[in-house]
Amino acid sequence: MTSRALTVGFDLDMTLIDSRPGIQACYQALSARTGTYIDADLAITRLGPPLVDELVNWFPAERIDAMADLYREMYPAIAIAATPALPGAREAVEAVRAAGGRAIVVTAKYEPNAQLHLEHLGIEPDAVIGDLWAERKAEALIEHRAVVYVGDHTGDVRGARTADAYSVAVATGPCAADELRAAGADIVLGDLTEFPAWLTEYAQR
Repeated sequence: MTSRALTVGFDLDMTLIDSRPGIQACYQALSARTGTYIDADLAITRLGPPLVDELVNWFPAERIDAMADLYREMYPAIAIAATPALPGAREAVEAVRAAGGRAIVVTAKYEPNAQLHLEHLGIEPDAVIGDLWAERKAEALIEHRAVVYVGDHTGDVRGARTADAYSVAVATGPCAADELRAAGADIVLGDLTEFPAWLTEYAQR
């Protein structure tokens, strides 16, 4: 492979960032604001799919769009500062650059809020594409000619496979390593601290 062909996509929640504290606080605030019970502790155990997939568990269908808008409006003030980078996140993005490649973030999260997280943490990908989940992530991966996609969820594996990209899974989210392998991940890493060494080996193929 030539370095010019190396574009690596990364998922955001539970791949680059530990979004559980911020999302938990935002769900708690949404519950207080609306008077609707939300089990925030439960909700943060199933991160990955789009926001509306979680909201349907707590609100009637006719309120979902409005509640999603309210959550996204509240999110920056509540969730950004509360959310740390996961171990190895910055180094993983920097490793792609050091290899002469491009790093992009492809996430189901609302794109403006994804941008805020990355800016707050000083992680600077070449592009951020939001509002894409599972197989639809392939749209951005194909557009940007990504050859690798890194994520923590079986939905990320499906996105990589749909784009014919190499699927690197990290066992830092809700899906166990065996589940990620069964979904078709090409390799499963414990976390992103293992990524630079793997990338060096991959780029030499």
